[in-house]
Amino acid sequence: MSDRLVIAAIQANPTVGDISGNAALARRLIAEASAAGADLALFPELFLIGYPPEDLALKPAAVNACQAALHQLARDTAAECPALVTLIWPGAEGRPRNAVALIAGGEVQGVSFKVDLPNYGVFDEKRIFEPGEAPRTFEVAGVTLGVPICEDIWAPGPCRALKAQGAELLLAPNGSPFRRTAQGERLAAARERVAETGLPLLYVNQVGGQDELVFDGGGFALNADGDVAARLPAFEEGVFLTEWRREAGAWRCVAGPGAVWPDLAEATYRAMVMGLRDYVNKTGFKGVLLGLSGGVDSGLSLVVAADALGPERVRAVMLPSRYTSAESLEDAAAGARAVGVRLDEIGISPGVDALESMLAADFAGLPSDLTEENIQSRLRGVTLMALSNKHGLMLLTTGNKSEMAVGYATLYGDMCGGYNVLKDLYKVEVYDICAWRNAHVPHPGAAMSPIPARVLTKAPSAELRENQTDQDSLPPYADLDAILHGLVEEEATLDEIVARGHDPETVERVQRLLYASEYKRRQAAPGVKIGGRAFGRDRRYPLVNRFRDKVTR
Repeated sequence: MSDRLVIAAIQANPTVGDISGNAALARRLIAEASAAGADLALFPELFLIGYPPEDLALKPAAVNACQAALHQLARDTAAECPALVTLIWPGAEGRPRNAVALIAGGEVQGVSFKVDLPNYGVFDEKRIFEPGEAPRTFEVAGVTLGVPICEDIWAPGPCRALKAQGAELLLAPNGSPFRRTAQGERLAAARERVAETGLPLLYVNQVGGQDELVFDGGGFALNADGDVAARLPAFEEGVFLTEWRREAGAWRCVAGPGAVWPDLAEATYRAMVMGLRDYVNKTGFKGVLLGLSGGVDSGLSLVVAADALGPERVRAVMLPSRYTSAESLEDAAAGARAVGVRLDEIGISPGVDALESMLAADFAGLPSDLTEENIQSRLRGVTLMALSNKHGLMLLTTGNKSEMAVGYATLYGDMCGGYNVLKDLYKVEVYDICAWRNAHVPHPGAAMSPIPARVLTKAPSAELRENQTDQDSLPPYADLDAILHGLVEEEATLDEIVARGHDPETVERVQRLLYASEYKRRQAAPGVKIGGRAFGRDRRYPLVNRFRDKVTR
């Protein structure tokens, strides 16, 4: 029986559905862990198929491919250290199970299944997976290990069952996506399980982007007294060794990484960068394209793209109309120059004139209104999509959460695009992240203070008519965002929001706009999840919906 155990906590970035590629990555990481002196390698949740697999997990062919890959991985790593590898596994009732398997000595030594299946927020596992009846323990080097999978540490049952089976140490593989409050919540849940069982715990999390989700790593080790004995880096892949010793009959983590986790602004920015980078790379695009307006949203999107992909894989296009100001042209050029991105200019006035001429007879006698504004926006969308198709670049859309909430965006116009890094950032948060990025260089070689100062101080405007500003149509963003936060993030009543000092008529108007714009959000590009109630995965409302709360005070 060993009194020392070295566990390699693996923070890695699988690709959903790339079972052979993920298995090859696992093979390399197990070899790296073994060469570093590890006695065991621990992978994050559902590594062989990638997390979250969604309905892909329901395909029998995918389940069979995962099993075949696991057995081949066991044979290929027979001379390496044992590993706890995660995957989908056939269930007894036709649905798969979320599983962890121990491979050692060329064979699959045992399998345990996730018991508690999350079914809230971005999670939909009760529809997909069959729950395990109870988790089982594994023995490595004479040590009995309990392996609760992700949600199994958020309630006491599974960990208590493992303790009753003789587990001496809890190892938790996770697929926990980034959100503002995630790290504190993870630590709190893990500390509760440690306190209840008296067992230390090693938490390992996935790293990388998958559709709207970003996994930020940030694993940790807790000793039985709840103290954090090791912190794994956030947003970084790697094989991280943790050393455990049996002292007075109990296990303690005595050595491991001591990473400093980023503050909220940095973590948010890194999530945006990682989400875009992985979405572009995993979908096979060679780069991105975006329309640059000289405004704050497209300006920040440009900087994120350059930081994520390198300026050589980013192209920006200015699409001026008769209403575009000289300041906007100057600010767009300054922003592109700051990050070293190519900027082209294609004026849309000839196209606008042609469309207005085409529609003149039908529009005769009708006043100019939003229709003419949307023609400009949609012509920009058509132009950018043509460039995207011709050059094989994914088009970024640049609307923020405030705009998407109230429908201040044009279908088939500025909503065109394949991905949006600002989708879950309210407008005031866009300015906050700009301020952080201007004050920090996130990696060597990144541009310093890349967002022009005037972009951060001038009044936001779509520039679709003379002297237009966003506040012609919307409340001031500070007020709008506070109201939206209450409606979206908190599901607060209108009375509660009004009691915070907001005008009742404005609150009711914002609610009307929010509900009426659901159909637009259903057609919006995916984007990085940042907060607790992202549109699309977290917050799903019916398109036809006559419910309206009312102010009673």
